Amino acid sequence: MTSQLLSVEDLTVYYKTRLGDVRAVEDMSFSLANSEILGLVGESGSGKSTLGLALIRLVPPPGRIISGSILLKNKNILNYYEEEMRNLRGRQVSFVFQDPMMSLNPVKKVGDHFIELIRTHNPAVTKDEARARAEKVLSSVGITSERIDDYPHQLSGGMRQRVMIALAITLSPSLIIADEPTTALDVIVQAKILGLLQSLRDRFKMSLILITHDLSIVLERCDRVVVMYAGQLVESATAVDLHDHPFHPYTQKLLTTIPNIELTDQRLEAIAGNPPDMLHPPNGCRFWPRCTQVMNKCREKSVPLFETGKNHVTRCFLYGG
Repeated sequence: MTSQLLSVEDLTVYYKTRLGDVRAVEDMSFSLANSEILGLVGESGSGKSTLGLALIRLVPPPGRIISGSILLKNKNILNYYEEEMRNLRGRQVSFVFQDPMMSLNPVKKVGDHFIELIRTHNPAVTKDEARARAEKVLSSVGITSERIDDYPHQLSGGMRQRVMIALAITLSPSLIIADEPTTALDVIVQAKILGLLQSLRDRFKMSLILITHDLSIVLERCDRVVVMYAGQLVESATAVDLHDHPFHPYTQKLLTTIPNIELTDQRLEAIAGNPPDMLHPPNGCRFWPRCTQVMNKCREKSVPLFETGKNHVTRCFLYGG
């Protein structure tokens, strides 16, 4: 992790609706080093998936990027033409969607997905060469060559997710963004998929952004963690530091929702209240309606990020202001 691969500065994404602007992501800033695994965690509706899609400029209409910059290898991809983005997707950055059955074409065999991807980026490659490459990549994720002629519905959920991961690494990108890659999988398959992603990072020296609502996953698998709430970054630190020294009241509450099998008398806590309506988010800190440590200024003033440790920032007036 000697150099920076990705730098996001003040990124804002809105969804334009007839009722007003849904502020899905606001003023997001973070960086990602080479070969680093970054966990992006928060409740449903916190803006995680929108942020992930924004990083490859695939925010669906009526969403659009309002402001900010996304520097990939020191180049702002928000200035790229769409043709440049098509060349970048898959080759430099790949996206693993949370539902492989919705992402894979049900009338195409597994191998055809790879052949199309490879030959789209390099038309000089023959179908036989692309098929051989597909078999090799599938083998690297634990799928035998005879499954290359199967249709997606003939594969289990875990195998379909492995196919999606194989497609993501086919062109050897520098960055993979995985959006809830273990959704709807049982815990054993979840562990295998997460272990696979981690081993691929180690093997190919790529970076990984893991988007999930499960804080226990990112604490176990990631180098650093970004906690999102209501479209904003509320805390960021190394996984170890976040676990040992959580500062933001939201992060602290999230940690109490993680079960610990070693504690026989542990009481799991729910976070009172609901996330805000992003058409009309509360003034000041967006977490204050659910916070047990709220102060008057939390209701009135926008909260900046405060340094609360080495490479540790927190958006909370308890630590400054």
